[in-house]
Amino acid sequence: MSHVSDLIATDIEQYLHQHERKSLLRFITCGSVDDGKSTLIGRLLYESKMLFEDQLAAVEADSRKWGTQGGDIDFALLVDGLAAEREQGITIDVAYRFFSTDRRKFIVADTPGHEQYTRNMVTGASTADVAVILIDARKGVLTQTRRHSYLVSLIGIRKVVLAINKMDLMDYSEKVYRQIEEDYRAFAQKIGLVDITAMPLSALKGDNMLEPSSRMGWYHGPTLMGYLETVELDETRQQAGVLRMPVQWVNRPNLDFRGFAGTVAGGTVRPGDRVRAQPSGRESRVARIVTADGDLPLAVAGQSITLTLEDEIDISRGDLISAAAAPAEVADQFEATIVWMADEPLLPGRPYLLKLGTRTVNATVTEPKYKVNVNTLEHLAAKKLDLNEIGVCNVALDRVVAFDAYTANRETGGFILIDRLTNHTVGAGMLHFALRRAHNIHLQPVDVDKAARAQSLGQKPAVLWFTGLSGAGKSTIANLVEKKLHALGKHCYLLDGDNIRHGLNRDLGFTEADRVENVRRVAEVARLMADAGLIVLTAFISPFRAERAMARALVAEGEFIEIHVDTPLEVAETRDVKGLYRKARRGELVNFTGIDSPYEAPESPELRIDTVHQSAQACADQVIACMNARGLLG
Repeated sequence: MSHVSDLIATDIEQYLHQHERKSLLRFITCGSVDDGKSTLIGRLLYESKMLFEDQLAAVEADSRKWGTQGGDIDFALLVDGLAAEREQGITIDVAYRFFSTDRRKFIVADTPGHEQYTRNMVTGASTADVAVILIDARKGVLTQTRRHSYLVSLIGIRKVVLAINKMDLMDYSEKVYRQIEEDYRAFAQKIGLVDITAMPLSALKGDNMLEPSSRMGWYHGPTLMGYLETVELDETRQQAGVLRMPVQWVNRPNLDFRGFAGTVAGGTVRPGDRVRAQPSGRESRVARIVTADGDLPLAVAGQSITLTLEDEIDISRGDLISAAAAPAEVADQFEATIVWMADEPLLPGRPYLLKLGTRTVNATVTEPKYKVNVNTLEHLAAKKLDLNEIGVCNVALDRVVAFDAYTANRETGGFILIDRLTNHTVGAGMLHFALRRAHNIHLQPVDVDKAARAQSLGQKPAVLWFTGLSGAGKSTIANLVEKKLHALGKHCYLLDGDNIRHGLNRDLGFTEADRVENVRRVAEVARLMADAGLIVLTAFISPFRAERAMARALVAEGEFIEIHVDTPLEVAETRDVKGLYRKARRGELVNFTGIDSPYEAPESPELRIDTVHQSAQACADQVIACMNARGLLG
């Protein structure tokens, strides 16, 4: 079964040629803690003779030090590479391993079983064609077995191997095997898993791994390796679909060549095929399929190519080239399932970056419609999503994108959410469908623009965003600035935090999610007022950097001035006119900024005001001087 061949010694080029043309299967092992996932992969590596002598010697030494099999080889140590993994006997990070046989090449992802590391399992599953779900024959179907199975179904892995492991510890009992298989299939039916191949194994002893076990004569199905070598690849199904190719790079080496490079995500393409560039909707025909080895007459899903078109049309990175007869949908609002992968919760209204294919756009997520209890599959009400939780939400983008439903194409229907400030991946999502309002509502062009409105008012629009702790002096200073601007004949308006909460935001509380939504609404109003040509002043605590960055992004470059009214907490408490700090200290007021809710101070505001050593009038004059320096007052 090994990839070792006599050709290596006699004709290395022929061997490499054969190896190059083998198909590649990506699969994962998943399941609960200590079900034997790492041991199973270690056994496959060992049996396929993919270990060098020094690796084998090292694992034999590690087995004596860390192993759980006495003097025998602990195959799990071939995969668990982190020191913490070896010490604790668990898998923490996703471990990728390559091996091959005479028939096929394999990349396997060993995923952790602990609930704490569910996000790592999602990472490993995102590119897999097959999931090997292990069950300890002693324990049966566990909570994490159901969790991982649900995620496998959610991510779109259609082929599942139910590997009932450690049969040697249950005397190779057929009764035990049949009961576990029945229990699992009953659960799998509820989550839509139908293509399931069950098999009894002992990864440690090698039963039914590569050869049929003589100790389980009652089992007549395939061995694990036999299944992996012959199972149909998901790529085959994708090739039968319609053309989808996200553009990764516009290849322009000289004036005579302009091609669009990317990996075909679905279907096939030939020279002469009619294609459509999305979201623009422009159509053309394929002139050439260019590769480093020369032009191709045909390209299929999974191939990396460069397309040239007969017509000069505007296509850039992030666009999608689709079959003209069956284009992808285009929208900016969707329903999606989101798996949350960050320690900080998903807060509705908070801006994130969304990466779909090769395109990255700004996105906001609504309050979850529901979250899923993976044990019971019950839909639960939710205000936010915490680490490892799964929910269904609406997602709104700042521009239209081309997409397919995730069930139709994983490449053009799957996305990740990225934190705007840290660039950490915080969530993974699967698109369901575009919201009807995304199709029915379109931007209406208007003839009078912001520049014309501002000209009629004789001023330049701007947003002055005052931020700081409660009691810092934001409203006092903003009020004085407004009076000075009015005296100068400027058209302006002050949006004060307390006043807004009596009207527009009267339905919001003071949780983190409500604070995010509070600032989002104010930022949109400020944008509209700036579009009308006004100078807008906002006096809000606005404690989170992400929301202030979102507000900045809504207006043109140079129109947003972030003003940090920088007053220490102890000083703000002494000015406690409303008695809010005293209430918060007594525990009567929860989620109060500076006490039990964080304030993220601006890192590089346009203006920082010191209210400890300056009067309010002096601070207001400082704001006016800043506006003059930026040319906003004429």
